[in-house]
Amino acid sequence: MIVDVLDDNLEPIASARRAYGASFKLGITKGADRSRAVLAMAEALRQSFDDILEANTLDLEASREMAVPDLILDWLKLTPKRLEAAVETLQRLGELSDPLRRVRSADYQLEDSQTYTQLMPLGVIAFIYEAFPELAAIAAGLCIKTGNSLILKGSTEASHSNEAIANALQNGIIDAGLPSGCIELIKAEHGASIRDLVTQDQYLNLVIPYGRSSLIQQVVRQSTAPVLKSAMGNCYLYWSLSGSLEMVRWMIVDSHCSEPDPVNAIEKVLIHRQAMPSSLITLWNSLQEKGFEIKADAELVEAFPQLQLAKDGEWGSAYLNNTVAFKLVDSLEAAIAWINHYSSGHADCIVTESYQESRQFALGVNSASSYINASPRFNRNPARGDGVFLGMSNQRGHRRGLISLESLTTVKHIVQGNGRF
Repeated sequence: MIVDVLDDNLEPIASARRAYGASFKLGITKGADRSRAVLAMAEALRQSFDDILEANTLDLEASREMAVPDLILDWLKLTPKRLEAAVETLQRLGELSDPLRRVRSADYQLEDSQTYTQLMPLGVIAFIYEAFPELAAIAAGLCIKTGNSLILKGSTEASHSNEAIANALQNGIIDAGLPSGCIELIKAEHGASIRDLVTQDQYLNLVIPYGRSSLIQQVVRQSTAPVLKSAMGNCYLYWSLSGSLEMVRWMIVDSHCSEPDPVNAIEKVLIHRQAMPSSLITLWNSLQEKGFEIKADAELVEAFPQLQLAKDGEWGSAYLNNTVAFKLVDSLEAAIAWINHYSSGHADCIVTESYQESRQFALGVNSASSYINASPRFNRNPARGDGVFLGMSNQRGHRRGLISLESLTTVKHIVQGNGRF
């Protein structure tokens, strides 16, 4: 991502003020009206496919001339299929029940009164994203559905695409009768830096960065508003002695099929030292046939010289491509300790036929989610359940795990007295 230098640009302040003002009106809007707005955004997005794809072509051409890495080009590229997936996600969001105003009982009760809690909007959310222009639509749908205003700041590589999508979303908002400030875009031409936006804590209630770890770390360092960290890649799998070779192969391959980004891709595999060499060779050959690059620790490279050595720094960082590194460990306990130290901490897996091992892994691995004999493949709009998700948060604390509608809400305690004093 091209990071702009800090300057005295006033556009982030103006956008934050507009979003802040709109958030008060949006926060008291009826759930049916917010749902109608999300559906209007979906229709406006669909009507703008040609304009968006044309804008995306300009971004791709300019990025290729600037020698932007292939990884970012792939994240940047829009297709009718990707846009249609965004439209379908918005449509589903529009059809879900209202996440706000849900009344819950409260443990804290006062005499002669009743206390309850309700889910409420946060207020203003800033979404800072690297490429992935279609994610702006999904973030907007989640925010409008939960009564939050949204400020978008995308990378300069996707400037034309970001503007075309934001225009469509804003048209949908206006058609639905909501304030135009509900969705604001910080355009590349404004020359605003990330710091210019994330230090507007008098207006911002939450910042969500999405992209490579370097972007996440930059936002965390600079923001004066709360940050909801997300993560992708560098997920670990432990292959127990009782685990199935076919299960391991399927989980690795399937985890890399997330579209468009490898959120939960298995990039590191820990193998029990007593594993059969023939099983390892069979797995590696199968993965290489599917286009995977195989790396390994020094011990495995010594035994299998055809493998490429994984450097020390690679165990704690994401490849974000079809590369998988393998390492020998002495036990499940050693695997858990290694994962807790080096994993990105949002999705880690085990393949085992032992119930005891599966429980020990699920409780011992300090990650947002654990997968037992199941693919961690991520889907923003899964076929089952009532959830739509923006990403996965790996932070230990507030809103850890899947970033859903409820992740963008807060709790208000309401005390109802009976008039006695």
